[in-house]
Amino acid sequence: MRVVIAGGHGKIALLLERELAARGDQAVGIIRDPGQSGDLRAVSAEPAVLDLENSDVDSVAGVLAGADAAVFAAGAGPGSGSARKDTVDRGAAALFADAAIAAGVRRHLQVSAMGLDRAEDPGMDEVFAIYLKAKKAAEDDLRARDLDWTILRPGRLTDEPGTGQVHLADSVEAGEVSRADVAAVLVALLDEPRTVRRTLELVGGHTPVDESLERL
Repeated sequence: MRVVIAGGHGKIALLLERELAARGDQAVGIIRDPGQSGDLRAVSAEPAVLDLENSDVDSVAGVLAGADAAVFAAGAGPGSGSARKDTVDRGAAALFADAAIAAGVRRHLQVSAMGLDRAEDPGMDEVFAIYLKAKKAAEDDLRARDLDWTILRPGRLTDEPGTGQVHLADSVEAGEVSRADVAAVLVALLDEPRTVRRTLELVGGHTPVDESLERL
């Protein structure tokens, strides 16, 4: 399986790329900074240098050509301003989906976040509210598309080692989940057609990943 990952140098993406390579798949990570190429090669992933904020559909579709699946795991990240929350978390997600359609890549995973309805909460930080709205807009955009999409909403991310034990469902209580376990769930979702057109929430739990998918 050839899997193209937007946000290819992110923490989740690097773990995902390593897992895909370990099972014999080909991972391609889209990165903006060519200086990150070595980090991708270190996890046996192929770097594709492309700035999703300043690219067109044809350029992104060229990277996606021949892929079996697309994974959007990009984000503007901490410290970025409100403008980039929109151009990356919403705009780049929409561009990536446009390009997947143009390239004929139907399987599409999108990493989102839990609690997107908190944007209007009193006292909410303005930039974080824009981030939540951008993520929600990206979800709504993807749901309207003719793709075999799955949206994954992890809880608060940690860098703890993965346990392989999770709680995955349509709705879960707020909690933490390791990035390693998020990557493991993404790999499993690629192989599970019964999760197509579903929005799933994920936190740490007590159920093995494969069993969690079977229970859906």
